[in-house]
Amino acid sequence: MTRTPQDRSGEPNPLRVLTLDRLKRRTSMKWRTYPEDVLPLWVAEMDVPLAEPVVRAVTDALHLGDTGYPAGTDYAEALAAFAGKRWGWSGLAVERTAVVPDVMLGVVEMLKLVTGPGDPVVVNPPVYPPFYQFVEHLDRRVVEAPLGAGLRIDPEVLEDAFRRATGAGGRAAYLLCSPHNPTGTVHTATELAAVAALAERYGVRVVADEIHAPLVTGEARFVPYLSVPGAERGLALMSASKGWNLAGLKAALALAGPGAAADLARMPEEVGHGPSHLGVIAHTAALRDGTAWLDALLAGLADNRRLLTGLLAEHLPGIAHLPGEATYLAWLDCRALGLGDDPAEVFLSRGRVALSSGIPFGTGGAGHARLNLATSPEVLSEGVRRMAAALR
Repeated sequence: MTRTPQDRSGEPNPLRVLTLDRLKRRTSMKWRTYPEDVLPLWVAEMDVPLAEPVVRAVTDALHLGDTGYPAGTDYAEALAAFAGKRWGWSGLAVERTAVVPDVMLGVVEMLKLVTGPGDPVVVNPPVYPPFYQFVEHLDRRVVEAPLGAGLRIDPEVLEDAFRRATGAGGRAAYLLCSPHNPTGTVHTATELAAVAALAERYGVRVVADEIHAPLVTGEARFVPYLSVPGAERGLALMSASKGWNLAGLKAALALAGPGAAADLARMPEEVGHGPSHLGVIAHTAALRDGTAWLDALLAGLADNRRLLTGLLAEHLPGIAHLPGEATYLAWLDCRALGLGDDPAEVFLSRGRVALSSGIPFGTGGAGHARLNLATSPEVLSEGVRRMAAALR
């Protein structure tokens, strides 16, 4: 397993490369949702150039006219090799994988395999808002098991949710966010083994969203859910999307434990037509050849976490913030500031800085905001300065 408390890759910090003027030329959601005078620190896009191996792979494909339909297992093989080197996990079986358009659409397809209309899906709020949106659009119902002390999974609360979800005797699933968005919590092997034991006891099928797995820094260790004892019937979704800023190049992988292989085999063939061939090429290149770039990014993110902690202590001491061990997101408890349920709206209207409102993250989200710290130290500092100015 590779840990990256500081970068030794020789790569420049990707967060220090792009100027604000250049970033404002981008046409993606982060830079086009708000007026030009708003500093966007909200949606999960990073202010980085792409890793050179990714640029080269996509450019080579375009020169070849290689823009057809995806085929083969290169992506899965690259992920398996990355998992072995990065996490010490040799259990990613290529034959138990399938390419899907992206992680959340993959989650939908996995939930279709193990639940039916009206069945419950357990989530741990505060959690990524699409967990609610996609589950409800799928005609399943959300059952909440809120995070407990230290923003970690509370096994007693989770067991109670499993009990309620399965009380009527139907099928149920647990949509696990690992690492957790928005808190940056990295679940331990012990915690995940306890989840697997509870899921087996109550007959709940676990679907793990592990999109932030490459973004673990410091001494924390990412543990794939399918690697823990008792998780043989689990399903998981992984992608290079968040780690290498490839959201617009659609491709993800669905993974099945040995006891879920038959479920994954039932996924309709047409689902595999959704991913982008260029996306598969980009994600494969990132996993195979982009680890030095990733290490430089992780070192930069660790620096930014420390910077944010200092900035908040100096300028906004009323905000409670527990630095995460993963992702590039910071979960800010603003309740002591007296800004109401939606402090992000106040920071936007008065400070012209855009954060993500905590309300859509479910129970525990009111009075909170999520900040994206995957930007330059200068932009991050300006964002906090604007937040502080909004209170004056």
